[in-house]
Amino acid sequence: MADTHPPAFLALVDDAKTRIQEIHARDLAATLAANPAAKLIDVREESEYAAGHVSNAEWLGKGVIERDIEARHPDKAEPLYLYCGGGFRSALAADNLQKMGYTQVWSIDGGWRSLKDLMPTTS
Repeated sequence: MADTHPPAFLALVDDAKTRIQEIHARDLAATLAANPAAKLIDVREESEYAAGHVSNAEWLGKGVIERDIEARHPDKAEPLYLYCGGGFRSALAADNLQKMGYTQVWSIDGGWRSLKDLMPTTS
């Protein structure tokens, strides 16, 4: 899917990925089971979330996450796992959250495209 994105966007994502932690979608269920305090956050557009999302995922879209994260998740050491459609927007959001002082943030490589076949979903 990466080839459908403009080069400047991909360069921005590649730069962010040099500073963030990633986890592959196939490893997420086990990771969440081992850490019940972790939060799963869907950073896609609200309409994408409404069309279907991982069960128990919280919506906090890329357009508002930086504004709203501190009110919803004031503990900057809380484990946060972010996903989008494929792992690009979540990488950008993870980078920004780290810049805001969050220390336990992961972007989910594969995003919704992979997660919808690996975990329970809600529509």
